Amino acid sequence: MLQVGDNRLTSEQLIQSLVKYQMMPQLLGELIIDNVIAEIKLTPTEAKSACEQLAARYQLTSPEQRRFWLQKNGLTSEQLDEIAIRQCKIEKFKQINWGGDLDSYFRQRKPQLDRVIYSLLRTNDIGIAQELYFRISEGEQSFAELVREYSQGSEVETDGVIGPVELQSIHPVIAKILSSVQPQQLVPPTQVGEWIVLMRLEKIISAKLDEMTRQRLINERFHEWLQAQIQAQKWQIGYGEEEITDGIRKVECGREMVLQ
Repeated sequence: MLQVGDNRLTSEQLIQSLVKYQMMPQLLGELIIDNVIAEIKLTPTEAKSACEQLAARYQLTSPEQRRFWLQKNGLTSEQLDEIAIRQCKIEKFKQINWGGDLDSYFRQRKPQLDRVIYSLLRTNDIGIAQELYFRISEGEQSFAELVREYSQGSEVETDGVIGPVELQSIHPVIAKILSSVQPQQLVPPTQVGEWIVLMRLEKIISAKLDEMTRQRLINERFHEWLQAQIQAQKWQIGYGEEEITDGIRKVECGREMVLQ
């Protein structure tokens, strides 16, 4: 039984709510994770460190703060420690499976992870765009001056300068162009969506496989793996005669959820 305010949900209603609000994939993912980390062992030192780090993250520096936080979140002290140990096991699982083979994946992802600083001017008039291109090319006016006078986007607030920003996070047409030109190279007027844009690559910042990037790539590979596991998972919920099914194999499961 779960009570939220005046609403009480039975176990059956709770599961139906998970399906209704499309939260079942998240639950399946957590169950899959529990299965794969079941055999992972922590040393007493690792377990203690995990609990201390989680307490520090939530600033639980005194017994009073810890008690208040636990009450607010409906947890016991033992459950908080279980959460910390579980998170530590998950990180250990990630390192075991993907921590030692990142070089090739990094090379694959590097073109998207590289960051750029570039100048952008946009207008919906091709004639104006061509005129401004020649003014910049001939040194008659600076890019920034023309942005302030003619650009029709938010880049006017920064004199047209955008970045540093990862190539993967910008418009694919712009990203493709910027990845193929040299710094300080002015790009002729180009159609991007509804706009005609002028661009100039100011600087490219090459991605490095440092510790932060390593952790990011490990997390990416873990989440890709988890999503594939969720997609492949078959599940069925039965409530007596009523069933909610995802999958092709029928399972008699009474009032429990069965993963196939």
